[in-house]
Amino acid sequence: MTTHPIRGEAHAALITAPGSGQGKSMVTAALARLHRNAGRRVRVFKHGPDYLDPMVQEVASGAPVYQLHPWMTGEAECRWRLAEAAREADLILVEGSMGLFDGEPSSADLAILASLPALPVIDAWGMAQTFGAVAQGLANFHPRLAIHEVIANRVGSPGHGRLLADSMPEGLSLLGAIPRSEAMAIPDRHLGLVQAGELDGLDAQLDDAAAVLAEAGLDRLPARVTLEAAEPGAALRRLVGVRIAVARDAAFAFIYRANLDLLEAMGAELAFFSPLEDARLPVCDALWLPGGYPELHAARMAANASMRTSIRAHHEAGKPILAECGGLMACMESLVDGDGIEHVAYGLLSGTARMTGKLSALGLQSLDTALGELRGHTYHHSSLETPLRPVAHARRLAGSSAEAVYREGSLTASYFHGYFPSAPALVAATFTGEGLNAALSATSGD
Repeated sequence: MTTHPIRGEAHAALITAPGSGQGKSMVTAALARLHRNAGRRVRVFKHGPDYLDPMVQEVASGAPVYQLHPWMTGEAECRWRLAEAAREADLILVEGSMGLFDGEPSSADLAILASLPALPVIDAWGMAQTFGAVAQGLANFHPRLAIHEVIANRVGSPGHGRLLADSMPEGLSLLGAIPRSEAMAIPDRHLGLVQAGELDGLDAQLDDAAAVLAEAGLDRLPARVTLEAAEPGAALRRLVGVRIAVARDAAFAFIYRANLDLLEAMGAELAFFSPLEDARLPVCDALWLPGGYPELHAARMAANASMRTSIRAHHEAGKPILAECGGLMACMESLVDGDGIEHVAYGLLSGTARMTGKLSALGLQSLDTALGELRGHTYHHSSLETPLRPVAHARRLAGSSAEAVYREGSLTASYFHGYFPSAPALVAATFTGEGLNAALSATSGD
């Protein structure tokens, strides 16, 4: 159900690259900070199910960052969020994922859907005139995708930059050549960028990175576009009076803003807490343990015996719990970290979560139930050793094996990360327990 259409105009571009590791995340962040420092209102979005890049982009832009993905969030929501942002922002930047045409749907698909021009960031290290050939290949690959400019990254010298500019074919130009700079580097770990809250001096680094871009001539705004969409209908108020405790700290931080928005729109009251720092759960009717890095904080989790007791008491009382990925790991009897050290965990599920030292699963998946299709993804470097039998399995769109869904009393747990707005009725049942078992029994696995 929709209401009246909305429309807005803003300067906008999808920041992309030929592949991962070209530097598009930091270029996007530096562009956002550059224009924010110039007094412009900046909104940044992220293509795909990434949690970590948006944390940095929020610091850079000073505004909330939402995921856009034509399959996971839906085409209508992609259009709506962009049009809504265009009504208030001077500049909209969408950070792409992987390479421009990688995945299905790809970053290019999103740009075409929303009529956004793409602005590729190309790592120029070790390239001269071939740079122009790469740019031309990207620009000519899809007839409906608009590419007029490219950015050169990690340029060695002004002379190198001139070579790159001279290599541009007709119809394409070099927007700017970014020199190699420590300000443009950001650390990462096994699941992606280090969380923004763990990076000391991030604000100062973003200002330095913005200055690097300004000196490279990247302070010019991209093209102005018109963005239109239908406004979504109001969420059904199925969680009125339900108080949900949401774990949020260095160990549990993988939370889509859209998921929080939906819970509140359905009437829920959210109570945030830290399983690492707090002694017990806040007063609540339901509990959400989202994904994150419990393996990096397993010793602290194990040492917080009072929180473990509080979570167990919540479970024993039959109150709903949703545990996603890192939350699932924390709910096992034990967790073996990357150094092979075993730590006591919350003990709600039989077995052990063990870091594998390699990627165990990656891909978009959905959970088909009688209460709707919950879309999302999986991405983890651990595996379970458990005698438990799943009550359901997610279905693969692409990527690795379908994830199991476990039910133990009032607990629902899986490596699967769900995008709540894709199945509001199922989400409401998860946090109330009403009709959830029947809905899950109707799932179809891979």
